[in-house]
Amino acid sequence: MSSIVIFGAGGRAGRRAVAEAVSRGHQVTAAVRDPRRHADLAGDDVTLVAADVTVADDVAKAAAGHDAAISAVYRADLPSREYYPAAAHALIDGLGRAGVARLVVVGIGSALEIEPGVALHDQPGVPPEHREFSLGHTAELEVFRASGGELDWVIVAPPPVFLDEHAERTGEYRSGDHRVLPRAEDAKPFSYADLAVALVDEIERPSHSRVMVAVDH
Repeated sequence: MSSIVIFGAGGRAGRRAVAEAVSRGHQVTAAVRDPRRHADLAGDDVTLVAADVTVADDVAKAAAGHDAAISAVYRADLPSREYYPAAAHALIDGLGRAGVARLVVVGIGSALEIEPGVALHDQPGVPPEHREFSLGHTAELEVFRASGGELDWVIVAPPPVFLDEHAERTGEYRSGDHRVLPRAEDAKPFSYADLAVALVDEIERPSHSRVMVAVDH
């Protein structure tokens, strides 16, 4: 059993990660900006705390005493290219101070490559606002890539499709590298529940280090 702090625990991916980790017997700290909005997360195996993932002091305080961290954060009210790099810097600093060496980050499928050096978000026809949001995740990746120190991070990117919020957990997925994984035209949507499986698997059995990896059915 591990103790895991999950930043962005109140979001769709974060909530599934909390549930998945608890179901496997882990102790979880659910870190959110406003605990009053997410009081239902608290329970016997979940401690609810306030933390801003862009503030290193908050990260360090929330992460103290934990074995690993998950970042499933999302903000729609801030520029993506400012928010995600700021979160990456704060996570690197704060987790380092807390002595947490493993971080699993939720990425975005549109940042994966479709050919060498070309991300999906660079394709013609991608709406500008979607591309801008995806570029924020790319900027976050560059911050992690440039970091030294002891933090062993991995970014787990789901397929570039709308994820199914209500589909049940299958526990099955395949992983690749920094490229979009091929999928059948009739493939079912990938679920947040199975994304959570991949996240917690990377804590229990680390398979990737300091890279972005794609997951899909």
